[in-house]
Amino acid sequence: MLDLLITNATLPDGRTGMSIAVQGGRIAEVTAGLDAPAHEKLDAQGLLLAPHFVDPHFHMDATLSYGLPRVNESGTLLEGIALWGELKPLLTADALIERALAYCDWAVAKGLLAVRSHVDTSDPSLLAVDALLEVKRKVAPYLDLQLVAFPQDGVLRSHGGVENLERALDKGVDVVGGIPHFERTMADGAASVKLLCEIAAQRGKLVDMHCDESDDPLSRHIETLAFEAQRLGMQGRVTGSHCTSMHSMDNYYVSKLLPLIAQSGVAVVANPLINITLQGRHDTYPKRRGMTRVPELMAAGVNVAFGHDCVMDPWYGMGSGDMLEVAHMGLHVAQMTSQAGIRQCFEAVTTHAARVMHLQGYGIEAGCEASFVLLQARDPVEAIRLRATRLKVFRKGQLLAQTPAATAALHLPGRGSETAWMR
Repeated sequence: MLDLLITNATLPDGRTGMSIAVQGGRIAEVTAGLDAPAHEKLDAQGLLLAPHFVDPHFHMDATLSYGLPRVNESGTLLEGIALWGELKPLLTADALIERALAYCDWAVAKGLLAVRSHVDTSDPSLLAVDALLEVKRKVAPYLDLQLVAFPQDGVLRSHGGVENLERALDKGVDVVGGIPHFERTMADGAASVKLLCEIAAQRGKLVDMHCDESDDPLSRHIETLAFEAQRLGMQGRVTGSHCTSMHSMDNYYVSKLLPLIAQSGVAVVANPLINITLQGRHDTYPKRRGMTRVPELMAAGVNVAFGHDCVMDPWYGMGSGDMLEVAHMGLHVAQMTSQAGIRQCFEAVTTHAARVMHLQGYGIEAGCEASFVLLQARDPVEAIRLRATRLKVFRKGQLLAQTPAATAALHLPGRGSETAWMR
């Protein structure tokens, strides 16, 4: 007897009337019209059953700290970094853990079951590292939390930066991070990329580097990152996050850059909500959008995913852990309004993001983990348009969260009363 049988589901690839059989926390079979004995049965009623959402770029050590010790009035990246520097001496492990756990609850309710979080290693105490390692342990039964050793103040710019980062890796942090555009010179930035990629190669770690989060078209560390990925044989194991300077680069240089990134196997993570907020702050009009060249990267064969980046922290006062909100902003900023483009934006917060994190057993196919979300939508386009309600969230076949369907009670003159959900 099956543990769970979901029937009459629509899948993101367009298949309808599908049945998903679950046994032992994994998908045993995906087929049309299956009817078999099961301890639990769920009729999806034609709604969309998608693999769970994935956030490949977040800062959980700062989340939900908005207003501490003050608000970022200019809304700039640099004031956010300065504000984080003011907050760090005031941090306590207990408060950081409490905020992170609260955010993980938000995430699960939104069907977000895998998060890659950067954690600041610039503080020699590594308080944030220890706190998020504890959070990772606590949430492991219901959320995959992958941590990146992130030298927020610059690994070469800050005293003991390399030592602190390596100590964080020794403690169990998963991925090597960096921020080359925040080093004191372009040369130091390039040197930091080389150094950090070598550390990752020696330790067998993945790399995820904040890269060129700037409006400066001459910030070109993504080129160095792609070169180092090839030189060290790390194709498919390296990610460049943000890459916003590419928005301001001239087209001739980008025509050279895109194939280099594709050949190197470097993935790119854009963060639409934050990129559109922090970039272009020095412009009058016209103002640059700031987000990297998402459709062009995708067309070149680069794996591009979307991250949330920030929720209620020194850089961004909004957010709720909703990756459909991220995809919604992404398609607008990138002008990916074709049906194919919108579906690519859905993939950017599901399958593409899962590839960035190297998640095993992800998807809705036989043998994959039974971790998926039933959405109040008929297809990925409608899911993004409505930021669809997550009716049920499953992880390894276990129900983690459920939300009542979003409906409106209408009382219309001449038509009487009825209940409907907006479509």
